Order: sequence, then C-alpha cells, then structure tokens
Amino acid sequence: MQIKFYKYQGNGNDFIVLDNRDGNYHLTQRQVRHLCDRHFGIGADGLMMVKEANEADFEMVYFNADGQLSSMCGNGGRCIAAFAYLKNMVGEKMVFKAFDGNHQAVINKEIEKGKLFDVSLSMGDVTEVEKDSTFYFLDTGSPHYVEFVDKVAEIDVVTEGRKTRYSERFSPEGTNVNFVEISEKRIFVRTYERGVEDETLSCGTGVTASAIAAFLETGKKDFQVHTTGGEFKVDFEEHNGLFRSVVLRGPAELVFKGEVEV
Repeated sequence: MQIKFYKYQGNGNDFIVLDNRDGNYHLTQRQVRHLCDRHFGIGADGLMMVKEANEADFEMVYFNADGQLSSMCGNGGRCIAAFAYLKNMVGEKMVFKAFDGNHQAVINKEIEKGKLFDVSLSMGDVTEVEKDSTFYFLDTGSPHYVEFVDKVAEIDVVTEGRKTRYSERFSPEGTNVNFVEISEKRIFVRTYERGVEDETLSCGTGVTASAIAAFLETGKKDFQVHTTGGEFKVDFEEHNGLFRSVVLRGPAELVFKGEVEV
C-alpha cells in the first residue's frame, strides 16, 4: 500500500500526519511502529490520522510511536491544526474532535508561508490535581506526573522517568513524567513520554501540566515555558482549584512530505 504522508514538528515533538478522510488507511500496530522508527521508517514521536467528523471540522486519531492508540497530544493537536489549514479543510479558526473531546485551534500567524505557523490550542478543563510531598499528578488530556527539581539539565530523564512511569503507583496504564526547574520568570520542562518510552524534545500536555503545577507551587502563572525543543506559552483561569480556558500556544512546522510503501 502506497501512503502519502506529511511530517510535522512542534518544538521538536515530531509527527507523521496522514489524510484519512476517505478511510483508505487501516494501519496495524506493527505498521505504525515501523513508520515511526527513526532507523527503518520515517521517524516520529507519533502518527496522526485526519478523519471526517460529524460535529467538528475533522477528527484527530493519535498513535504513539509504539503503535498503540493514545490519549490527547497537545503538540500533535497544534500540528494537525496547521495541516488542516494548509490543506484548506478549515480557516484560521477550527474545532476538531480528539480522544478527550472537542478542541478549538487558532492559526495566529503564518511565520513562514506554507511551512511555519504560530498556533493556539484549547485544552480540556483540569478538575482535579493530586498533590503529594514530592510531586503533582494531573490529567491535561493525558496523565502527567510533575516533579520540581533544582538542576533539571542534570537529571537522567530516561532512567528516572522510566522508574515512575512503570511504578506500581501508576500501574497499569502508567504516566508521563515531567521534571521541572522554576526560575523567576521561566520554567524549564523535560518530559519522559509513555508510548515513546524516551525523553521527547517537548510535550504539549506535559508543559500544560507543568505550568499548572508551577502555579500551584508558586502562585504565579505568567511563566515562559522552556523545553529542549523550544518555547511555549500556557494560559488558564483558576477558580477554587478548577482550571478552565486552558490554552497552549507555540509553533507548528511542516518539515517535509513524501510517499512510503507499507
């Protein structure tokens, strides 16, 4: 089967995007895993399909690099919004269906014509945050453990993240794991992603969770969010522990496109 694909990245978090509105693509877990393999396939942190939707402009179906259907992906959501805009499926404002419900996305600016965009994505409400003596745990479309550290650049994210991801506390589903360093105006986030089973250059739901946890830790919410892959802005409103109007903003870029035999 010949597949036409598009490769996108959002602050280093990269994805294969397929236009499956006609329903022709039916990939197995092994095929998705092969396409995401960085040595033998295209290479990506995940694969997304665009499908037709009745009560939204389109549906986003997201697979992790291990080939498993996954929960919401913030960077993926921003990238698929840029894809839909470039394909003339939508205008600058759109609504799409995802694992955790409908999301609004806005193309704020076309930074480089036909290639690079500034995209805002509405995230789901966060209704519950667990606070432990050493971490916060919350769901921003995907489950996230957030731990604040002094020198995040020195953390062995893969080793330490894997311990928590596979710990009995978060079994059987596991969790994504974020290590966060707070400075006066910025937080630096590094994330171990389940399903990728590695550190990614950034994670949209992870930086959203980290920004909310940083607010709970410090009382401040205007942090610039830094990751190894780039910068984000996270906005939200909080009232009595309920977080609403959560918006993730950052770049989304078309890297290349092509065809592959599967």
